[in-house]
Amino acid sequence: MTLRELQVLVKEGEHRTLEFKRKANHPDKIMKEVVAFANTAGGELLVGVDDDGSIPGVKHVEEEVYVLEHALEKYCRPQIDYTLEVIRISGLRGVIRCTILESERKPHFVIEDFKTRKGPAYIRVADRSIRASREVREVLRRQRKNRDIQFSYGDKERVLMQYLEEHPHITIPQFSEIARLNRYRASRTLVLLVLANVLELIPQEGGADFYSLKG
Repeated sequence: MTLRELQVLVKEGEHRTLEFKRKANHPDKIMKEVVAFANTAGGELLVGVDDDGSIPGVKHVEEEVYVLEHALEKYCRPQIDYTLEVIRISGLRGVIRCTILESERKPHFVIEDFKTRKGPAYIRVADRSIRASREVREVLRRQRKNRDIQFSYGDKERVLMQYLEEHPHITIPQFSEIARLNRYRASRTLVLLVLANVLELIPQEGGADFYSLKG
């Protein structure tokens, strides 16, 4: 990528598949963006670009590349496929372009506890990377199996469909209440209907996801 092509790309601003970072300091925090891209639709992380769209680059860019590569190997589970490219700005300064493809091994996690190798998963929503709920992780995990999902249409599904005919979306607590189900059964039913392509899961910050009829 040339400097001119980089400038054109930056003019798009941050969005679902593009994120800017000023520096690679605290690379563990950058990993949530990488994981979110891999768990969603892929994307590009530009290190050396400010939120306002200015392009100061990073100093000693080769050292920053090493730090970033180390973080990608250390903090992501399972490992994520990526490519790195350096776009020179001037002298020792440059921008690191990290390209992440949508993964076929979802969900990916950012390791926070190296004894257990556990940590949160993230997904991309608009220009933000948000923590994935248990239901989102379950959908990501089961979608990759690409199997036909079977479900029976009973009383709880009928109550759900009636509700969604009158409201744009529903949450797990709302469905649990109107169908008189515990949270586990309400969650399981909604996830199954998402996998069956009946409902759409709309992730929300904090895990209070919305479920709506598939358009």
